Amino acid sequence: MDLIHNFVSAHNVIISAGLLILAYIFIATEKIPKVTIALLGAGITILLGLVSQTKTIGEELNPHYFINFVDFNVIFLLVSMMIIVSISTRSGVFNWIANELLKLTKGHPIKILVALGLFTAVTSAFLDNVTTVILILPITFAIARKLDIDPLPYLLTEIFSSNIGGTATLIGDPPNIIIGSAAGFSFMDFIWNLTDVVAIILLVVITGLALIFRKKLHADADKMAEVANLDNSKTITDKNLMIRSMIVLGLVILGFVTHDITHIETCVAAMLGASFLLLFEKPTDILRDVEWNTIFFFIGLFIIIGGVEASGGIRLMAEWILKVTQGSQEAATMLILWASGLISGVIDNIPYTATMAPMLEVIEKSMGHDYTFPLWWCLSLGACLGGNLTIIGAAANVIVSENAAHEGHPISFVRFLKYGIGVVSISLAICTVYMFIKYL
Repeated sequence: MDLIHNFVSAHNVIISAGLLILAYIFIATEKIPKVTIALLGAGITILLGLVSQTKTIGEELNPHYFINFVDFNVIFLLVSMMIIVSISTRSGVFNWIANELLKLTKGHPIKILVALGLFTAVTSAFLDNVTTVILILPITFAIARKLDIDPLPYLLTEIFSSNIGGTATLIGDPPNIIIGSAAGFSFMDFIWNLTDVVAIILLVVITGLALIFRKKLHADADKMAEVANLDNSKTITDKNLMIRSMIVLGLVILGFVTHDITHIETCVAAMLGASFLLLFEKPTDILRDVEWNTIFFFIGLFIIIGGVEASGGIRLMAEWILKVTQGSQEAATMLILWASGLISGVIDNIPYTATMAPMLEVIEKSMGHDYTFPLWWCLSLGACLGGNLTIIGAAANVIVSENAAHEGHPISFVRFLKYGIGVVSISLAICTVYMFIKYL
């Protein structure tokens, strides 16, 4: 064992980086569940001594203790929001809102596309993207059947809108939760720095999709009238639950917004809201809805990346970025933005962001807050918006694709890519202009 330990100590950067790259490869191929890969990689990282199993060294706290690398702000915020969303959804309130929005369109197919896009984007800013598309998909297929039209334009609009809308807030997409925790950004920081550019991108993309699909979106007057007269009276299944959950969700978001005044962490505000709602529910029923695969994937991933960080690999990556860009803030900003967008379209944006966040922390210590400030927003924009590039670029894309295939409307990789390339290119181009106007 001493021989192995000495070998690992001498080559810790290469070994830790190799483990991370292997994990990336297996996650991308999807042959083995990604949570299994993350936990296996974490176990090997600990076993090899890349991070420590002991909490203390003598009487001193051990900085390389593996638990130290798990960001529990991220973990508790994710779990708490999953609980709040699960309970709120049971009341039927989100379906009611969607139906009311669709009734306002009078059944016009193009107006429905715009309404579905806007609803998906706004909802994705406050709920996770997967939950949002799961809520909207049954409504989408029902409307397509009533209008007797191809649901593909609506499905693509919902995918693109969910990833765009999720970019706008701290809780909209997991990469933002990682970034917020690492950079110390509040809920309002995301609102002030990202919402305006996200709104522009959303309007441009929805307008473009409406123009592209306008010839496919036609229905006769009788079928349009069916959608215009949707019976929404029985959509709310539990009025008391709806009132209770909406008040709590509103208070939790208020807690996020007032963080700079109250100094209550977002994860604490979410935990309090989730705990209160659980008082009225059977916890075992609700906890089944928590995406534990995602939670343990995060935990395993944090430990694997912790091995790279403890070995000094993250610092080397940061030094390489600074060397390549020659210390230029403009060059570093563009590199982070476009690389994040393209890479996140091919691999899961969660491990990518989890790797990049500590690297930016190192750059911030070296170059200062003002230098790194726009880089954080480039990482967020690139990682979240890049998910629109391919059908496997984000979890919401996969969920929509699987449901579409089940309904007899498969979306092939190439077919999605044809639209995804345009959407991501336009999105990143707008972000480029925005960055130069606002920060550079």
